[in-house]
Amino acid sequence: MSGETAVKGSKRTLSRVGRRPIAIPAGVEASLEYSQITVTGPKGVLTQPLHPEVNVRIENGSILVERASARKFHRSLHGLTRSLIANAITGVLEGYQKTLELMGVGYRVQQAGAGIVLNVGHSHPVEISPPEGVTLTVEGNNRVRVTGHDKQKVGEVAAKIRKARPPNAYKEKGIKYSDEVIHLKSGKAAGRKA
Repeated sequence: MSGETAVKGSKRTLSRVGRRPIAIPAGVEASLEYSQITVTGPKGVLTQPLHPEVNVRIENGSILVERASARKFHRSLHGLTRSLIANAITGVLEGYQKTLELMGVGYRVQQAGAGIVLNVGHSHPVEISPPEGVTLTVEGNNRVRVTGHDKQKVGEVAAKIRKARPPNAYKEKGIKYSDEVIHLKSGKAAGRKA
């Protein structure tokens, strides 16, 4: 299996994501301060707190993450810390984005300053304001683009928008991610007609 090793009589160990050094690309600066790492790039600045049982160092234009032992807890921290730092670097260099689409007759979205107003079948419009570092852009009247340099914030705002009216597999209505596949269901009435 790719990235896995198996030893007879012992448990398999997962791929060693944490061991891969993170290259610091041109245009990005990284600095270690106490128990956090700060990365700065064209899209902004992100600070990632570090767990005290994980050692992070910057060497020869790369960030290296080391764990204290081979215990399961340290292994999981190792890979997680490496992924969070890599995501922060990608965010300040390129940024992240998610696009959502509104499905349904009469469903629409409008720009309202920095935020958006959703009309998705409720008795009232739903207003959503983005946190600092996240931008909401309306495209047409049924698409919203969420952009920002913090992957977690972009994901949280996109999930909040989708939660206003999750997609309905029976009625083809709701808010879905642009790359999300909704498997439509016929329902009980269609079964009785057959």
